[in-house]
Amino acid sequence: MPRDSSGLFDSSVPGSPTTMFSYDSCASSCERVDLDRQCLEECPQLGIMNKLQVLNLRHNLITRIQHLSHLQQLVFLDLYDNHISEMTGIEALSSLRVLMLGKNRIPNICCLESLSKLDVLDLHGNQIARIENLSHLSELRILNLAGNSISRVENLQGLDSLTELNLQRNFISVVTEVDRLPCLQRLFLSCNNITSFDELACLGELCSLSELTLDGNPVALETWYKQAVLRCVLHLRQLDMKRITDEERRMAGVQARKEEEKKRESHKQTIHKVPLRSSDLLLLSMSLSMHSHSNDAGGGSVQSLSLSDSHLAELDGDTLRLFGLGALEALERGWGVQTAGAVTVITFRYINFDAIVPTLPRIRVKFPNLSHLIFLETNISRLPQLAALAQVRRLDQLTIHPEGNPVVSLALWRSFVIYRLHHFNLQRINGQEVTMNDVIAAERVFGTLGHIAATETPRCRLLLVLEESRKRQLQFLLEGRGRRAGLSPEELRDNGKLLGEGLSRALFNYPSRDCSAESPEVKSSERAAMTEQYLQELVQRASDTNLKGEALHKLWPSMFVEMVRDCVLEMRDRAAFRQASLARFSQTK
Repeated sequence: MPRDSSGLFDSSVPGSPTTMFSYDSCASSCERVDLDRQCLEECPQLGIMNKLQVLNLRHNLITRIQHLSHLQQLVFLDLYDNHISEMTGIEALSSLRVLMLGKNRIPNICCLESLSKLDVLDLHGNQIARIENLSHLSELRILNLAGNSISRVENLQGLDSLTELNLQRNFISVVTEVDRLPCLQRLFLSCNNITSFDELACLGELCSLSELTLDGNPVALETWYKQAVLRCVLHLRQLDMKRITDEERRMAGVQARKEEEKKRESHKQTIHKVPLRSSDLLLLSMSLSMHSHSNDAGGGSVQSLSLSDSHLAELDGDTLRLFGLGALEALERGWGVQTAGAVTVITFRYINFDAIVPTLPRIRVKFPNLSHLIFLETNISRLPQLAALAQVRRLDQLTIHPEGNPVVSLALWRSFVIYRLHHFNLQRINGQEVTMNDVIAAERVFGTLGHIAATETPRCRLLLVLEESRKRQLQFLLEGRGRRAGLSPEELRDNGKLLGEGLSRALFNYPSRDCSAESPEVKSSERAAMTEQYLQELVQRASDTNLKGEALHKLWPSMFVEMVRDCVLEMRDRAAFRQASLARFSQTK
């Protein structure tokens, strides 16, 4: 971190400010007091030092912040490495600019309401589980929350001046809301539980981000890791504390163009493979004709994005309507930030749902404010297809019209959507409000099934049915490389909390048809290898059990004789036996 403009601190580790100046003694100055390493158990009473600006109390035994409310001119307070368990006592320090509370025992972020001038807040190495009560700190530039127990990145709105955010060594698996930080330049996410680049989609919206760390996450083990990061965060200058070269940036661009060409070719093949029904073609032609007439009449604010005899894509205010398979190409066009941000509703009609599935992960990145998806005549016929909507990541409303979607006729389709898309916190499905009773009922029906599947299914089978990101997460945990290493694979598999609720829901997945069509040989060989490995494990276990049984059968007669002999010899002297037994009993007690 570069030296702060106030000249009060510097750091050798990103996001961990450390005092650099030499405090003057109280006798020579009433503006600075240094009480470092004085074995203080409480904050000193500083009497009439009303002009005190810098107070250093680091490396003591202080358990509570007190006796400081009269220090109205205090701008720098350092309480690093103490035993503080709550933040009460700083409410009156309205002039405070730098607050150092790292390496304490604080469980919650609070008592910052009047500290609106705060510039640096260091809370690393505490017990904080949630980011909260920070939205009013509009002048805060540096926030250090490394080494805590945070699992979600949330409540970052209002931090308009934040340039550095340190979230290293936490339990974060999904990164959201950082795109709400307009000035963020440095983001540290090392040593978390991020398993897929899909969980980092919002980083693509950060135009100001120049430094990023992701090392120590499962996602950083992928061979495509650096290229994927560079394609998403265009202005990045450093990744994992290493400067990005022009050659690396050029290679990432070449890889991106190759993937784009491959995607277009795959999309063209899909157009030929999934034709519309004759009735759909008739309705689509009628819709295109009506659209053409309305444009000729100079009607409305509807903007035509793509139009042909077989498809139509139009933007009507905040609603994007896509008719026909070819209209999906409109999702790949160059969207302006303002235009894409205005889209809150997307309607799909006369498009086979399997052709829509590959576009879902990109929809959330391209349209950050999307809240409602509508499907008409998309041939959604099975419950697993609904699981594909989990790739969108955030949604308030979902509408699946009975017209052309047979799945709506199934009795449990709504409960399945509520269970599988639990992370969306859906408010309405087909216009009907989702209540807490609906959530409980869905959990009762599918939660038990998902838990049994996640805990009882053999590892080989789990790896076959999970998507790639979940496969990596499962392997990462089962191989003992997670944050709670040391447990055996069997214990990890049986521990539902460690594997997470998301794993049981992820078992209800729907793989992209494009992915399975691209490399059938690879999928087939992978399945054969998994099956062979599973059978080998079964045979090995059966063989070991049989060998142990035979060995025990041979040894048991002699073992039994020895056990009886030892008991008789031990009890021969009854008085000594009673005394020894009482001694053992008292020791165990």
